[in-house]
Amino acid sequence: MSSPTTATDAQLARWDRFRAGRNAALGAEHGWLTLTSFQWIESVPSDVELVPGLWSTDGTTVFLSASAADGLTFVETGETVEGTVTAVLEDEESLMWVQYGGSDGKQVMVELAMRADKYAIRTRDDGSPVLTEFKGVPTYEYDPDWVIEGRFEVYAEPRDVPIGTANPLVDGIHRSVGEVVFQVPGVPHEIRLHAEAEKLGALNVTFHDETNGDTTDEWRKVFIPRPRPDGSVVIDFNRTINYPSAFTPYGTCPMPVRGNSIDVRVEAGEKLPQQD
Repeated sequence: MSSPTTATDAQLARWDRFRAGRNAALGAEHGWLTLTSFQWIESVPSDVELVPGLWSTDGTTVFLSASAADGLTFVETGETVEGTVTAVLEDEESLMWVQYGGSDGKQVMVELAMRADKYAIRTRDDGSPVLTEFKGVPTYEYDPDWVIEGRFEVYAEPRDVPIGTANPLVDGIHRSVGEVVFQVPGVPHEIRLHAEAEKLGALNVTFHDETNGDTTDEWRKVFIPRPRPDGSVVIDFNRTINYPSAFTPYGTCPMPVRGNSIDVRVEAGEKLPQQD
């Protein structure tokens, strides 16, 4: 970007706090860096990789049959799983259901998930090298020129837009509540990106840019603070982050809405995890 601006000490201090919090969250127990499998549950009682017991579903309910010797306990209560137990989820819901392994019996947490109206499990293993060898996410240096003013144009009603996800067998829906509109140097036209609602009126924008597949993952996202009363927003692309699918092949992270692209290299925010 032209005419580079020097960051202030206050901006850099806020940036350092943001990065420290982000890396700490990623390094949490049973977090996104601990995923070691994603497996669909079959209609007949079957073994699944990495997890004791027999698992099955009739499409609405999941059944898990295990003995005390399998070492499974419920995450919520710590009680032993013995006999056949059941769980029911709605689409897109997840449940940290059972756990096993390690000195305390809690090393591996089994997440039950409903995706694309089908049941699956994901294992979250705190012994995963992705977690144990994690030293933080590489990023571009903080650049105040990537803090951009824009506006938010809210829709009268949210619009559900079909999208793909990081798992080709799982389709998704993006509930667009409006569009974030802004300009960047080097692009003559306005950029318009679909946005989703977050807590406290904030927005979440998932987008492509020309660094994707080079220095960054195939897509990234940025959270935008609540729009001002006049609809104006501040988009700090330095706070652009990766989806979990950048770190693990077992995510079902949403892709951007078609056309949610910025036609330049957004050299700000998180890079590919393997980048130095």
